Amino acid sequence: QVQLVESGGGLVQAGGSLKLSCAASGRTSSTYGTGWFRQAPGQEREFVGAISRSGGTTYYADSVKGRFTISRDNAENTVYLQMNSLKPEDTAVYYCARRTITSGSYYLSGSYVYWGPGTQVTVSS
Repeated sequence: QVQLVESGGGLVQAGGSLKLSCAASGRTSSTYGTGWFRQAPGQEREFVGAISRSGGTTYYADSVKGRFTISRDNAENTVYLQMNSLKPEDTAVYYCARRTITSGSYYLSGSYVYWGPGTQVTVSS
């Protein structure tokens, strides 16, 4: 089993920045890439970005490209989501997730097995 815990969420004004962390514990050697998703009230969970196990490849949703950056520290088993130029429409609960397979699209939530409980990000206008 793998446990994931997100942190770093909070309230920020539009144009501000936040850095989310996703700390993993347990059998992390059995996992591969890590993804970030978000879900706003009344909306479907949507892909934000992802990073490969090595950190050499990243993927981003068009809505966050150029504003958000994903990185990872494998020594600390932690993945980060740096969010800059935040907009009110970025308000959501943000989740990190890990895959246990190397196939399947990074963009699809069904490709991930382990999920954290989420952290709230609120961007005020």
